[in-house]
Amino acid sequence: MTTDSSDAPKAPAAQNDPGGQAMWGGRFSDKPAELMQAINVSIGFDRRLAVQDLEGSRAHAAMLQKTGVITSQDAEAILNGLADIGAEMAAGTFPFREEFEDIHMNVEARLRELIGAAAGRLHTARSRNDQVALDFRMWVRDACDRTGAQIRALQKALVAKAEPNAAALMPGFTHLQPAQPVTFGHHLMAYVEMFGRDASRFADARTRMNESPLGAAALAGSPFPIDRHMTAEALGFDRPAANSLDAVADRDFALEALAAATITAIHLSRLAEEIVVWMTPQFGFISLTDAFTTGSSIMPQKKNPDAAELVRAKAGRMLGSFTQLAVVMKGLPLTYSKDMQEDKVPVFDAFDALELSLRAMAGMVADLQPNIENMAKAAGAGFSTATDLADWLVRELGLPFRDAHHITGAAVKRAEHLGTDLPGLPLADLQALEPRIGEGVYKVLTPQASVASRMSYGGTAPDQVRAQIQRWKELLA
Repeated sequence: MTTDSSDAPKAPAAQNDPGGQAMWGGRFSDKPAELMQAINVSIGFDRRLAVQDLEGSRAHAAMLQKTGVITSQDAEAILNGLADIGAEMAAGTFPFREEFEDIHMNVEARLRELIGAAAGRLHTARSRNDQVALDFRMWVRDACDRTGAQIRALQKALVAKAEPNAAALMPGFTHLQPAQPVTFGHHLMAYVEMFGRDASRFADARTRMNESPLGAAALAGSPFPIDRHMTAEALGFDRPAANSLDAVADRDFALEALAAATITAIHLSRLAEEIVVWMTPQFGFISLTDAFTTGSSIMPQKKNPDAAELVRAKAGRMLGSFTQLAVVMKGLPLTYSKDMQEDKVPVFDAFDALELSLRAMAGMVADLQPNIENMAKAAGAGFSTATDLADWLVRELGLPFRDAHHITGAAVKRAEHLGTDLPGLPLADLQALEPRIGEGVYKVLTPQASVASRMSYGGTAPDQVRAQIQRWKELLA
């Protein structure tokens, strides 16, 4: 049945008054208390959904016209009015008003001011419940796309820094103690792998969230002959959500995006921590320019890695956002409760922090300069080639690894007693532990030899590192 604005029943005066209960005033005879208005209003933060709200409304109006629910005349007026509102928003002149609570009612009230009674046709066959579920889902979907692009930019910065350092020696650590020599390029490429998993999590989340809730209406669907597949396709969704209750109640998409954001933030925080440690004089592995450091108000010598420290700290905000939304959702019955108005702020806050952190980290990675000499010197410290000695005993003398491990431990103890490293341990001392050890053992006891020997797939041998760099360059191209 087509409805026309000319034969619509006259609304109560309060509904025609932009300052009254314009969207739900028929049941109420008075305005909300001032405190009720203060706690209920959300336009202060959900105005960020304006682009998505207009896009959803355009698709809905076009569908209503095509299915005959509204006339072509009303549809044209609505679409023209929405275009004018979009222009106002782009120009920064749109009058956001708290008395209309949220972005949806602000848009509809302004549309009524611009085109008159036809504006009331736009809300046919939908509710603010499916409308906000749509807007928010589209916003999170866009955020996942932006974040994926920023992660790829960070990966490219890491690959670009790793490539000239594929053979640059540095210590690899366990328990923050020297373990085995690796290369700086290999270390950076580990983060490329981590951020690759992060990007895939956002892509997976995007796939699952790409179902349109529009047309679920308040919770039960609509009696009008709407075409939900049409609006889903127009808005870039794969399909409409199959259950109207779930479409309205679902915030899994936001929780999953926040979970992906939190894991990404943890990876950023780990890299930030390493930058902080590497910049200390005790390590002296890297330096950052003035672009990503700050000074001290009292100590003129200081050059602090504040950008890295702030990235490290922001992981807490993102984890807090996930926890906040999880707690909001954990006990809610189907379908919509006003609690769900609190879903947006933690998501907005988390993605603001994440996007800033990703850009800052990409900038720091491009900016940092490795101190090749210091890293190479540290690569051999702490008897880091001890495992190479044990492997040599197994490979060349046929010893069981546990026996080789015991002999190597004794060799380390002897070298420590003599105040030398393993390459400096006299052959006689090694032969006192195992008579068959010969001069050839010294060929495997340098950091360079250790790194070069790690030729297994994914190992730290420079050729293996270069192979992974090339793989990622192709993946990121």
